[in-house]
Amino acid sequence: MNIRLAESKDIEQLIKMRWDFTIEHDKSKFIEKSPYNVFEKECQAFLENALNNSQWFIWVAEENGKVVSHIYIELIQKVPRPGRITYPFAYMTNVYTLKEYRNKGIGSKLLTTINEWTKENNYEFIIVWPSEESINYYKKNGYIHCTEPMEFFPR
Repeated sequence: MNIRLAESKDIEQLIKMRWDFTIEHDKSKFIEKSPYNVFEKECQAFLENALNNSQWFIWVAEENGKVVSHIYIELIQKVPRPGRITYPFAYMTNVYTLKEYRNKGIGSKLLTTINEWTKENNYEFIIVWPSEESINYYKKNGYIHCTEPMEFFPR
């Protein structure tokens, strides 16, 4: 198992995985009726941009050239505060492992790599909004369940 940052050669697989991840959790079955090519174009533009800047880091677990798991990290810059060095925090999203590779420790290995990477880079913390099904996954990997943030929906 090779754990590494995603590269442009992974874009096609990452697009398909994002589609499959969304379909898997779409109880309404509405999304799978939408055109894949429209999503593919939008996601490809996002991924090309993400892979070429220092705001997004897409980590993958790869086996024999196949991406089997991924975690997306967005660095959030904080406003500097007098008296200390200000480090960004990491927003974790789009955590997904292909069904046939689940419950084999791959996601935990990927998460451990990211946890070490955040320590090495002095990022302040990682924040993630887990689904109900994934809470135990995060807990067993050292994450603490905190209270929900406040939200505002403008629509």
